[in-house]
Amino acid sequence: MPGRSSPSHLEALRSLGLIAGGLAAGAIGWSGNPLTIPTAMAFPALWAFSPSRMVAACVSAGYFLAASRGLPQGVTNFYGSQFALGVVLWFAASLAFVAVHATVWTSINGWRRALGYATAATVMSVPPFGIVGWAHPITASGILFSGWGWLGLAAAAFLMLAVTTSRWPIAVALLGAFWAWSATSWVRPNPPEGWVGLDTRFRGSGGQYASYAQQVETIAVVKSAAAKGAEVIVLPESAAGLWTATVERLWARELAGSGVTVILGAAVVDQSGYDNVLMKISNEGRQILYRERMPVPVSMWQPWLAWVGQGSGARAHVFANPIVDVDGVKIAPLICYEQLIIWPVLQSMLYDPDIIIATGNGWWTDKTRILNIQTVTAQAWASLFGSPLVMAFNR
Repeated sequence: MPGRSSPSHLEALRSLGLIAGGLAAGAIGWSGNPLTIPTAMAFPALWAFSPSRMVAACVSAGYFLAASRGLPQGVTNFYGSQFALGVVLWFAASLAFVAVHATVWTSINGWRRALGYATAATVMSVPPFGIVGWAHPITASGILFSGWGWLGLAAAAFLMLAVTTSRWPIAVALLGAFWAWSATSWVRPNPPEGWVGLDTRFRGSGGQYASYAQQVETIAVVKSAAAKGAEVIVLPESAAGLWTATVERLWARELAGSGVTVILGAAVVDQSGYDNVLMKISNEGRQILYRERMPVPVSMWQPWLAWVGQGSGARAHVFANPIVDVDGVKIAPLICYEQLIIWPVLQSMLYDPDIIIATGNGWWTDKTRILNIQTVTAQAWASLFGSPLVMAFNR
């Protein structure tokens, strides 16, 4: 009959709709607003009901690229390079996510499809693929099931898999109900009494570290916070720059007798590379409190340099020091990139920490939402487990 659409035409429209849905889920879910993160839970359904492996790959690419859309500008800011390099790295970063989801996709309905997504979600949560496991939908558990802890994580995982099956209408209805409830009741986690996170606002450039003048200015802010009653003060990643004997003497001299404990970021360098760390400074002395488990790939973590005898950039300690102790308080530390991926926070939560500390150095995120996404992701995880949260970022 004239005007009737052919089956192939309808199939093409359906495929385009699914791909557009993937783009929307990534863009809205990862906009930097904590209450929109549950939008990401639509991705598993869009992937599952794709009519072919190619469409599933395109849906995955659309979701990941939309979620990580700030990366090209961030790369340009960091390296001072052309935007094209950022675009290349942006697409390169999506390859693992797309490959994993395309590989496990199946046209068979039922438990096999749910099992396929469970496999993809797990693979993108742990190394090696989890190293670029950004924008994971399971992060929405902290918004939907605030305070539920591991039970909330399990509930979110169950619903995430249920939307890939024929029971998806029920799962969507439940997600909608919990989302509506969280929109009216969810509150941002706060620091515990006596703990303060201080933001700084210093510009930077790739390969440069906090100068003497910056550190003196930061110390003045620390003294002011201590005078107002702060007992433990958390400062951003790299606040102390390169940790040397001179830097150590500066901080020790300026904070002597203050009675305050300061946790701040620094880089500890040796001949084979460096560790991105959190230092603890108190009346008892100075010590390395935490070594970052997963630095930013490419810009910091460069293991291929060791193959040509040029060191290894920032070292990845992967599963080391999931919690640390500060005066008898168990801390789950997350430095910058670790807030965007899954295994560091879940590994830390296995040890039932008292507080989560999230720090970062976001000078290179200008004109992007990357720092906002880091912030709300840390808030979501702290909310899920009912943990106090102390954040400190260089903005």
